[in-house]
Amino acid sequence: MVTSTHETSHRIFQDHPEVLTPAFEALGLPPPAKAIIEALTPDATEIKPLERRVDTVLKVEPSEGDSFLIAVEAQTARTRAKGSSWSYYVAYLRAKFDLPVLLVAVCRDRPTASWAAGPFECRVGSWTTQATRPFVLGPDNVPLITDESMVAREPAMATFSAIVHSHSKDAPAILGMVARGMRSFDKATAKYWCEWLEVGLEDTPVRETWRELEKMVATYFPGRGTLFEETYLEGKAEGKAEGKAEGKAESILSVMKKRGIPVPEATRDRITSCTDLDTLTLWFDRSLTATAVEDLFAED
Repeated sequence: MVTSTHETSHRIFQDHPEVLTPAFEALGLPPPAKAIIEALTPDATEIKPLERRVDTVLKVEPSEGDSFLIAVEAQTARTRAKGSSWSYYVAYLRAKFDLPVLLVAVCRDRPTASWAAGPFECRVGSWTTQATRPFVLGPDNVPLITDESMVAREPAMATFSAIVHSHSKDAPAILGMVARGMRSFDKATAKYWCEWLEVGLEDTPVRETWRELEKMVATYFPGRGTLFEETYLEGKAEGKAEGKAEGKAESILSVMKKRGIPVPEATRDRITSCTDLDTLTLWFDRSLTATAVEDLFAED
């Protein structure tokens, strides 16, 4: 079960190491699919009371070449002490497992990604004793979702990409594409990936946009308090197409409000009085990229 936004950004590597493909390609390594990848304990503590814990540690046995470790750290902002912590993680894991270490930092915005690339140096005068250079997975090297078919083919990469690009101006359109792609999933698969994404976007500006989009793919997801459960219970109570239409109209108005696009009263009435779900779905899709309210009704 996904437990936090921070954990989502690194735990996906444990369950779906194919997300590491951009890093493997950049380093000229065989694809993750051709390697044996095992999650190790992230504990890098030697003696209490100082506790140090890497987010995720993976042991990789590639189909070609020598084994190595990947230490994954999710980083959402610059942190003054992080450089020394990362240097410690690398040195400790290298000594403990006697394997080279690739440190991967996952960042969702370019300023943090630029900072996280380092190098972080341990220096005395002109002499550098140790330099730590993380490999950064961020907006510049994690591929954008370009079509709905990518979601069906590579759901882990599509989900991870949506999280990494969640601060982009194109994030609403990206999420719309993910939601449309998830329509092809079976019930269990849709539940699984929608929850990953909802929690992964928890502290981002587009989380509410995603919650609206989830209604396109939502089914019952019991006991977690996610939109799956809310949508199922609401739909069961209403039990009518009229209730679904009202909910879709409210979603359109909510997206327009969050995007700062004014909706005149006459247009609001047009949206809320519409009972055709296909039309409302079309308007909702357009609301994700509209720059003016008139864009909702283009070519109607």
